[in-house]
Amino acid sequence: MVIHVNHVVVVGAGLAGVRSVEALRARGFGGKITLIGQERHRPYDRPPLSKAVLMGETDSSFVGSDLAALETDFRPGVTATALRAGAVETTEGELGYDGLVIASGADPIRLPGDGPQHVLRTLDDALELRALLVPGARVAIIGAGWIGAEVATAARRKGCAVTVIEAGPAPLTQAVGAELGARTLPWYEGIDLRLDTMVSSVDEGGVTLVGGGTVAADVVVTGIGVRPAVEWLADADLDLHNGVVTDEHLRTSLPNVVAVGDCAAWWSRRYGRRLRVEHWDTALGAPEVAAATLLGEEAVYDPVPYFWSEQFGHMVQYAGHHPAGERVIYRGDATGKWSALWLAADDTLAAVMAVDRPRDLVQGRRIIEAGHRLDEERLVDPDVPLRDCVV
Repeated sequence: MVIHVNHVVVVGAGLAGVRSVEALRARGFGGKITLIGQERHRPYDRPPLSKAVLMGETDSSFVGSDLAALETDFRPGVTATALRAGAVETTEGELGYDGLVIASGADPIRLPGDGPQHVLRTLDDALELRALLVPGARVAIIGAGWIGAEVATAARRKGCAVTVIEAGPAPLTQAVGAELGARTLPWYEGIDLRLDTMVSSVDEGGVTLVGGGTVAADVVVTGIGVRPAVEWLADADLDLHNGVVTDEHLRTSLPNVVAVGDCAAWWSRRYGRRLRVEHWDTALGAPEVAAATLLGEEAVYDPVPYFWSEQFGHMVQYAGHHPAGERVIYRGDATGKWSALWLAADDTLAAVMAVDRPRDLVQGRRIIEAGHRLDEERLVDPDVPLRDCVV
């Protein structure tokens, strides 16, 4: 099927947006491309914000794309406000299109209260927070998920007095479950970790807890997740459910409209369910398929999701989709290097999380892609390479 597209508008100038521009040009698209981004910065990577930028190792994480060379009309500081067939309404007027890439990302969830609370989503967020992480500062971090752990890592290294407040029974409970999350408890040495504790509001001077009590803080960081940034699409004739609903080609319910990145809820053939993955690898890989689809080519997006986190001196890597697994097998001692592997009912690998065991991650990801079954008896021996556990 050949689709005649002359002007593509890309809404969102994060990694997914700029990679969409690159993918379109790489596929020979010679028409007009307009890229709009809510921030006034040029496109940048988000993972370094909670790592190198927050630690002061660098002041930016700009991607190397030359938008001028890509003949792209880049409009920073422009926000999409509404969508109708053939046009995007923006803060600077209407933009007509005959092809549209929705890459509007996600927005951090904030808590009630009149006190100042920081989030970590943008470059400006990271630079503002970094300036406040000074020795002796009392820092309260709400949420012991991936972002919360990384901010706690930076704050502790900078000599702050750190309190982490987590609603679940262990760190990472929401991400990977309490049993696995409990393995990270020793990492929080020197931090006041408060589990099974919920925050009622963020107020001047700290936070108020549900059921009474307060935590005094000079700096409050809220890291309890994000929501897909799709409010501007509320009145559009578009299927929205936990983001922009797409098929396996990243095609939405509107003609010549695709969605990528944090806002896209795509159908996975591999797992037989809809996924929305808020990680760098998705923003990097999905635009290739989206661009192909927009230009009438046949392409399917069905990756093994992957991400990583650097926290408390550990490299944590994850691949797969663990809800598709039925049981967890551990390799290695919880006090050292270890991995968790989620096996499905047929002994295929659904997901792997590796802590300082990069080979397990690399081999596990390949095993998931291939759909191999594993021998559980060999699997539990951390000295046996995962590839040698394949049946």
